Amino acid sequence: MIFSVAKRLQADMDAATSYEEWKDAAIAHDKETGVAEWKKSDESKHFDYASIRQRLRKLRRLRAKGDHAGILFALNEGIHGNIAGMGHARLHSKAKFGTKKLIVDYVDEVAGALELLASADADDIPFAERLDFFRRAQHCNGCSALMMSGAGTLLFFHVGVAKALWQLNLLPGILSGSSGGAIVGSLVSTHADKGLERIFEPENLVHEIERDEGILRHLSAFKPDIAKAEDIQEVLERLIPDLTFLEAFERTGRHLNVSIAAAEKHQTSRLLNAITTPTVYVREAVMASAAIPGFFPPVALAAKNDQGKRQAYLPARKWVDGSLSDDLPTKRLARVYGVNHFIVSQVNPHVFPFVNDSEGEKSVLSTVKHATKETAREWINAGAALLEKPLALNPVVGRLTNVALGIINQDYVGDINILPDQRFFNPLRWLAHRSVEEVIDLIAMGEKATWPKIEQIRVQTKISRKLEQILGELDHRLPRISGSMRRHAS
Repeated sequence: MIFSVAKRLQADMDAATSYEEWKDAAIAHDKETGVAEWKKSDESKHFDYASIRQRLRKLRRLRAKGDHAGILFALNEGIHGNIAGMGHARLHSKAKFGTKKLIVDYVDEVAGALELLASADADDIPFAERLDFFRRAQHCNGCSALMMSGAGTLLFFHVGVAKALWQLNLLPGILSGSSGGAIVGSLVSTHADKGLERIFEPENLVHEIERDEGILRHLSAFKPDIAKAEDIQEVLERLIPDLTFLEAFERTGRHLNVSIAAAEKHQTSRLLNAITTPTVYVREAVMASAAIPGFFPPVALAAKNDQGKRQAYLPARKWVDGSLSDDLPTKRLARVYGVNHFIVSQVNPHVFPFVNDSEGEKSVLSTVKHATKETAREWINAGAALLEKPLALNPVVGRLTNVALGIINQDYVGDINILPDQRFFNPLRWLAHRSVEEVIDLIAMGEKATWPKIEQIRVQTKISRKLEQILGELDHRLPRISGSMRRHAS
């Protein structure tokens, strides 16, 4: 009986047309299968529940006493998302919805304590001391990023992922993308919130794609001579405002990062953004990141000079599809922004056999699988090194080998991985024109794949989101406070 009810509830989740519908069915499924009781229990071998329980009781006691200095000291002992192992993958995969109540309560308590310290009620602690604490806390805690893989015309899956996160106010302020992921990232990062609702409408995207149906049909027929940079430029001119990376950030507050690979040998790949390349134009960067070798020619970047005019950027260099060398630029995002939590929307068909959405779990099977992949990777690299000179005799084969090695030597997963349920996509249709029905289905597929991850994302990013909000408000108050202090001193 329990099995049949659980099966029906699973069917309800699969058939849900909104997150709320899915959530109701998921909560009911947890209750029916007994997982709800697991969530209420503190005990687990996957994290130090005793330590978290002790911290929670201490914070509650200090808040009840109004002991702001005590709260500040307690939080100074450590704020980070995986404290005591709370981020362990198994803790967030057992239930259909949510995780241990102790973890949720602790995160909520820390967020509430942070809000209290930022309020006027905590004025017994000097503003400068509190501001210094929040800045250090943000640095130690780190932040999250949404990373969107290369996708071809499967990019509409990324649209569904971004749409689901945005609608629930969980879209990270740092986004990266390569190839199709770069297109979606640029759409989200160059349009303010008021424009995103229209952007996310499937019919609007279908209309834009259908205007260029001929281009995509040529691509799906594998005719590289038909693919012209000016055709793609025309598409991007309608979809993406003519902004530099810095201008895009100033418009939306979102940090867009675009991966590009060097077309020439001995050149390294790049990650373009408002910090490293503020004057580079987004459109050309996206064109370069989507320039699949054999279908699109390499692309030269453009930048805005000190006179406000467009000019070539690194004119001797041209660039191609970023997914060939750095599909998910985790190390660069960590270095530039302090990102330590990665949400990955992965729809690159060639990596599906090697990844799953529980990559972080440390079971015997996953350990063996990981060791097998690493061994195979090392043997392939060793073979390529031994054949380096013979391969160099044929430039075409040499380039193909370098591309293959670039793909093989990448990691394609993050802390939270959002993958389509349908893992097989016809590789011959990777660049094919998508009908209205297919676009709508891909967007819906992206949304539905995101829903089971929503609560994990909410819990694991709540502290970093709260710190970002508080610092934004305090930095806004800072000039007024400084001016008031100067007037008082005079």
